[in-house]
Amino acid sequence: AELRKASKRLTCHKRYKIQKKIREHHRKVRKEAKKRGHKKPKKDPGVPSAAPFKEELLREAEQRKQRLEELKQKQKLNRQKEQEKRRKLEAKKNAAKTKEKAEGKESSGKSKAKTKKPLDKNSKKSFCRELNKVIEASDVVLEVLDARDPMGCRCPQLEQAVTCSGGEKKLLLVLNKIDLVPKENLEKWLNYLKKEFPTVAFKSATLMKDKTMQPFAKRRAHVDLSRTTERFGSKCLLKLLQEHGRTQNKPIQVGVVGFPNVGKSSIINSLKGVRACNVGLARGVTKSMQIVHLDKQTKMLDSPSIIAAPSNSALTLALRSIIDTEESGSADVLEGVDAILNHCSKQQVMMHYSIPDFRNTEEFLTLLAQKRGMLKKGGVPDVENIAKLLLCDWTGAKISYHSQPPGSQKLPPYLTEDKRAEMQECFNLKNLEEENNNTVQALKFPSPASSIIFQSAGMTNGTIEENKVIEDASEWENLETSMEGEEEEEDFTESDDGQDDAEEEKNESKAQVTRKAKLGKRQTSSANPEKQPAEGKHSNSLPPSLDKTADEDDAYDFNTDYV
Repeated sequence: AELRKASKRLTCHKRYKIQKKIREHHRKVRKEAKKRGHKKPKKDPGVPSAAPFKEELLREAEQRKQRLEELKQKQKLNRQKEQEKRRKLEAKKNAAKTKEKAEGKESSGKSKAKTKKPLDKNSKKSFCRELNKVIEASDVVLEVLDARDPMGCRCPQLEQAVTCSGGEKKLLLVLNKIDLVPKENLEKWLNYLKKEFPTVAFKSATLMKDKTMQPFAKRRAHVDLSRTTERFGSKCLLKLLQEHGRTQNKPIQVGVVGFPNVGKSSIINSLKGVRACNVGLARGVTKSMQIVHLDKQTKMLDSPSIIAAPSNSALTLALRSIIDTEESGSADVLEGVDAILNHCSKQQVMMHYSIPDFRNTEEFLTLLAQKRGMLKKGGVPDVENIAKLLLCDWTGAKISYHSQPPGSQKLPPYLTEDKRAEMQECFNLKNLEEENNNTVQALKFPSPASSIIFQSAGMTNGTIEENKVIEDASEWENLETSMEGEEEEEDFTESDDGQDDAEEEKNESKAQVTRKAKLGKRQTSSANPEKQPAEGKHSNSLPPSLDKTADEDDAYDFNTDYV
């Protein structure tokens, strides 16, 4: 049943009481008005009927009333006109102020753009500027190479800039991460590289991986910096630099240059014996020149990474590009992984990751994601993140792979016999060869069967000159353009927006189809046994003991890397 509304009826007692209160209130108000002197205006009694000239008096009274009304209307009109004038003046002033503010914002935005560009440490131009500072300031330049792909870590533009700079600037090659390649392969590379430049075999000190801290990753684990692995080749390199300083009779500055993740900062830390420079798995940790004093006669100059030119192959850009994998797009990462798999033995990759046969890169990544437990909602394999993780493994020091030196050695055009002799003078090459042999004998190496055979793409072209750098659009520029574009987007209709979105979706779908087709073709061509006879040979030589899980890492932890 519906509830009835409450009745407004009152008892007589209550109603009379309210009326009494109202009467008392009115009486009180009248008394206060009398005290203040406010009396009711007396009514005009009018002209008595017995008065003479009554009609004339009434006419005069009416005329006076009309004049007063006309005056009031004129005053009203005048006030309205004045108010309109004031409003117009205020509107003009406000419009002028808004214009000035807009012009001021534009000019300040332009000035900010001019001031921000040189201050942006993450820009490629800033990296080039800092690298040129290091090259100009250093007496000896150490070009750091990854022992797994030394030819891919060499930059002909850098070597030409150092050798043709004039003066007494020297170039040394430092072959880092020598513990990740087989012994025979390392000896071949040392014999190949020493014919061009003096080469030092080096193994940086790294922190041991503490597996007991893995379950407590959320807590801040105390890292014991004293527990470091041994470093090899540091005494040899120090001795070489000190001897060169004695021949020059002056303190020398040593610049350390190279592509990302080759171990530039870790070499300085190993020579110093202290964590003087920041290191990490991410690419481009060092953003500016850093000076580290080894002793009174030797200064080490840490530099940002060399920027790989966009004209390089997909494999080179995947391994040597300065762009971080977390910021790069999924298409670039997948293309890089596809290039890496195409340049390796498929059987060895399957044995290393303990994965069954796969047809293309996407199938390989889905299998690896399922094995590692990297899944999205609904159990969908997280292909993008597993691809980024795989790239980090290949640029870091987790995977052991090696490439063979070229069969015939040809000197590059910028390295003549005179230049080569000039680079090798002031260094005791016999002592250097003996020290390299000692480091090779003292170090433990992986077996040739456990190391993946890798086909190098050759030297990597780099951009050293600041003017030639193709700079990506920075975040603040994108924000400014988006702010300016918001006003223009408001003018468009909803139908135009719908058409644009549909066209963008079609273009994206076409790009994805073409990318997948390319990946499939590459993998099917690489899987053909007739085209790759070497693949079957290497797969037969692998023992079954290599079938290890991906969790069984070497002794490297990049989150606490001392390299």
